[in-house]
Amino acid sequence: MGRPAGMPVRPCILIPVYNNARTIEKVVRGVRAYVSDILVVDDGSTDATGATLDRLASAGLLQLRRLPCNEGKGVALATGFAAARDSGFTHALQVDGDAQHDLSCIPSFLEAARRDPQALVLGFPVFDDSVPWIRAQGRKLSQFLVHVETGGRVITDPLIGFRVYPLTATLAAGARGRRMDIDIEIAVRMVWMGTPVINLPVGVRYLSADEGGVSHFRMVRDNALISWLHVRLLVESVRRRLRPAARQGQGRR
Repeated sequence: MGRPAGMPVRPCILIPVYNNARTIEKVVRGVRAYVSDILVVDDGSTDATGATLDRLASAGLLQLRRLPCNEGKGVALATGFAAARDSGFTHALQVDGDAQHDLSCIPSFLEAARRDPQALVLGFPVFDDSVPWIRAQGRKLSQFLVHVETGGRVITDPLIGFRVYPLTATLAAGARGRRMDIDIEIAVRMVWMGTPVINLPVGVRYLSADEGGVSHFRMVRDNALISWLHVRLLVESVRRRLRPAARQGQGRR
């Protein structure tokens, strides 16, 4: 369950990346304005991302872990969490490699983690006019379902990839998602295990293709994965609520 309040917080930046050749260096150099310890997990990129990361790693600007093939965001994050813990970090601030996030929010997120080292610090997006309408509307369904699964409005937004993870609690949560379903599952499971949550705003801008914007969200595959995840979480949440009632009933016999 994270570290007790008052214990030192040693954070790193964790960036899972796949085929973001035109934006990854900008992201790395941007986060270095705030945190010098950067761990990048290359999820089997097939474009020029790998060469860029090799150059930045050789210059001492980041630590690099590379997966031999594309296994999904969930696998990349799990690899990063374990590597960060093994390197002695207590927290990992996840930033996506697509340059959508307002990196000037990093200090406020890390300050929240220092005030409450046990907390999961989740970003919620403040979109500008670049957000696709269908993406904005689709988030609302996941937000509603997560509120049902957690029994309240604990999580403002379950999808954004800008958040600070307390590593001990994160690894103990046992999330198994391998792709885009991981952000939702890990947040819900950490709430279930009693991790406090802090929600903070972060600006999000969708880049145009000319700016290097690229989406790896596969509409059919990833929506199917997320839908199946919500089915499992809803069933599990009902079971969790029924267990205390069942124990009380057995106690009255």
